Amino acid sequence: MALTQDDLKTRGRPAAIAYVPNDCIVGVGTGSTANFFIDELAKIKHKIRGAVASSEASAKRLQGTASKCCR
Repeated sequence: MALTQDDLKTRGRPAAIAYVPNDCIVGVGTGSTANFFIDELAKIKHKIRGAVASSEASAKRLQGTASKCCR
């Protein structure tokens, strides 16, 4: 069975999070790939200082994870 785009994005999340250094402020984009990243970022929110969203949609999703977010 072929993987869907969402399957591939889900598999890529841990690899992307591995590039996030501790105690940093993360810039987050917009769109479905960013949404997958935000979901993974929520798991390490205690290791980062906060996140800056590129859109209202991303900011809202970040705030839903209780991450420190500013736009």
